[in-house]
Amino acid sequence: MKRREFLRGGLGATVVAGGYVLGGSVGKALAAPLLPRVPERFDLVAVKGGEATQMFEQGIKALGGIQAFVKKGQTVVIKPNIGWDVVPERGANTNPTLVAHIVRACREAGAKQVVVFDHTCDSWQRCYAHSGIESAVKDAGGTMAPGDSEGYYHEVAVPHAKNLPKAKVHELILNSDVFINVPVLKSHGGARLTMSMKNLMGTVWDRREWHGNDLHQCIADFAAYRKPDLNVLDAYLVMKENGPRGGSASDVVTMKAQLLSTDLVAIDAAGAKLFGTDPADVRHITIAAQQGVGRMDLDKLNIKRITV
Repeated sequence: MKRREFLRGGLGATVVAGGYVLGGSVGKALAAPLLPRVPERFDLVAVKGGEATQMFEQGIKALGGIQAFVKKGQTVVIKPNIGWDVVPERGANTNPTLVAHIVRACREAGAKQVVVFDHTCDSWQRCYAHSGIESAVKDAGGTMAPGDSEGYYHEVAVPHAKNLPKAKVHELILNSDVFINVPVLKSHGGARLTMSMKNLMGTVWDRREWHGNDLHQCIADFAAYRKPDLNVLDAYLVMKENGPRGGSASDVVTMKAQLLSTDLVAIDAAGAKLFGTDPADVRHITIAAQQGVGRMDLDKLNIKRITV
């Protein structure tokens, strides 16, 4: 993929160059001591061209490092997409190498515990095993937790919701200090695309009700409840057709890309562009932006682009 084609024409943001602040006249400025550079704050980081771990390292560095999100002694919950009983090459689940690397980074930042889970669609034991995520997480020092029993979920009120006034949310989301959302980018028959907001359906018990109650509105409603502290959108292998489970290897293309942001709407808008879809054509993105969950006006955001 050529640079000019990255994110299908670009995200339309200008990155301000870093530098030093000089005061007074030119002469005084040249003679005066240089002030420390203030780290630039980015709304979104778009990385391409490397392996999943390389792209994450470059992306998280641009956001201030994992230490900007995880402090010593905190509990961290990571929510990948582990919904399907398929091998990693099918692109239905999040890249296991990426998930393990994030677990390891959190541990190195001093996290007391790092737990990974999903409310899977297929058998959770088979999904955890065949996705490659269970073994990768355990090797990285993390813990896998099940999401298959209603007893793990507790009812909460969803503020300002139009169609989803309440939901049963997994206790890990309710009790963790840090919540990191790590979806995979892929097509979806009902939601059009699966990305950061859609991935949050794997944190609730009663998600089947969403499909009969305007799925897009419910996705946007719930996105306002517990916004992840960090979203990492895996676009290394992207399922372009027959999502969310996929039909064959021909459904998947290798993009070698990754997006990072604290803004659910911005990262999904960028993900849609990366996929080749107008963000305005994904209804839950538009609804969430209108409801103030985040911003989809990418041309007005400060976006950092990195090629590994």
